[in-house]
Amino acid sequence: MARATNSPASRKRHKKVLKYARGYFGNKSKLFRYAKEAVQHAWQYAYAARKKKKADRRGLWIVRLNAACRNAGITYSRFIEGLKAANITLDRKVLSDLAIRDEVAFNSLVKKAQDALKTKAAKA
Repeated sequence: MARATNSPASRKRHKKVLKYARGYFGNKSKLFRYAKEAVQHAWQYAYAARKKKKADRRGLWIVRLNAACRNAGITYSRFIEGLKAANITLDRKVLSDLAIRDEVAFNSLVKKAQDALKTKAAKA
């Protein structure tokens, strides 16, 4: 009696992994054993990169905000401190977009932040 191998399902699984590995170099795109490992690593890298992308975007927004703040005559950290003191809760994405697209609105936020800093300093 021959052993049962469940050949149709195995072939389907192998073909699926090899399909994901198309374009990989050498054995990694041809042989299941190596393709499976390469695809698993690729998925791990993709997962990590999706997380890292969020940090990279936030960093970009902060760099843009810092440049816009310095043009307006205030540092980034003082600007954020002033916004908190003025109870303005806009995230860095929105602030960065404002700095790029609507300079008048951004400058009014800078003015409010500076005023809030002055009142904060007067209280202390």
